[in-house]
Amino acid sequence: MKLKTALLATALTSVAFAASAQEVTVMSWGGSYTKSQVEAYHKPFTSETGIAINSVDSDNPATPIKAQVEAGNVTVDVADVEFSDAVRLCDEGLLEEIDLSMLPAAPDGTSAADDFIEGALQDCAVANIVWSTVFAYNKDNNPTAPDSIDDFFNTAGFPGKRGVRKSAKATLEMALMADGVPAAEVYEVLDTDEGVDRAFAKLDSIKADIVWWEAGAQPPQLLADGEVVMSTAYNGRIFNAAIAENQPLEVVWDGQILDFDLFVIPKGAPNKEEALKFIAFSTDTQRLADQASWISYGPARKSSGALVGKYSDGITDMAPHMPTAAKNLGNALVNNFEFWVDKDAELNERFNAWLAK
Repeated sequence: MKLKTALLATALTSVAFAASAQEVTVMSWGGSYTKSQVEAYHKPFTSETGIAINSVDSDNPATPIKAQVEAGNVTVDVADVEFSDAVRLCDEGLLEEIDLSMLPAAPDGTSAADDFIEGALQDCAVANIVWSTVFAYNKDNNPTAPDSIDDFFNTAGFPGKRGVRKSAKATLEMALMADGVPAAEVYEVLDTDEGVDRAFAKLDSIKADIVWWEAGAQPPQLLADGEVVMSTAYNGRIFNAAIAENQPLEVVWDGQILDFDLFVIPKGAPNKEEALKFIAFSTDTQRLADQASWISYGPARKSSGALVGKYSDGITDMAPHMPTAAKNLGNALVNNFEFWVDKDAELNERFNAWLAK
């Protein structure tokens, strides 16, 4: 009996250890963005559940996710991806569907379905942030401050190199807005051969002055080092460089392109149940508000807005730095994810051919 009791105790201890040693691998974009997730999501989740988080980064998590699932060798449980990638990967059967009823209600009892911003919940994805592609400049290297998307393409009035993401998405839209297309008409124009030609013609005007970037950490560094005088960038990366690192960088909101980032679970994720727990925890009202104290991305839940206060320095008010602040929306474009799901391959092929010329 004593032996059986000892064996049972050992077995129970082993099970308990296995549970406490459970790990969820979360892939994100790195830098100040991953740091905001670690502080607002990872640490509290581990503290509450005992489940460890293995944080890994990629320049674009959608790429390795697709490769892992197609190879049948999935090592990531949760990935943070852009809206069009979430929809495309789901359509291709590469993601697990998510039971949205498992998401917690808002503090006042409003259901998650009604509390998330329209479009933030998808069959295979749950949004956490609203972010934007903007352009920014180094105040020390620009005697005259640019204030419109036109200025980004005006190398005569604002001489110097430009940093641009090496991707068709956002780049083509900004080119059209700088060429005089109203934000509300951008996708209608870009959906025509003439519109695509017009966007690339506008890019031709600055092609010789472009420094291409691929990782979100690059634009602030390019600007700080003086390698470029302006650069497209993710708004939160510029905020972090300006506020946390005291770099003389300034965002220009004119022509910004708003987008969601969403959590997804790759098909065949080794820890699916724990991944679901992580997503439910990390997208509750308080957690999304907490992330906004680390980086200037807007929460995807309406109920989180009132809880957004100061930056983690305890001094800087976050509201004016959010892409969704009223004063920042004057000439903003909301990314049309359906357009990019349909046109991504075609326009990136054209973009790569243009790069090679």
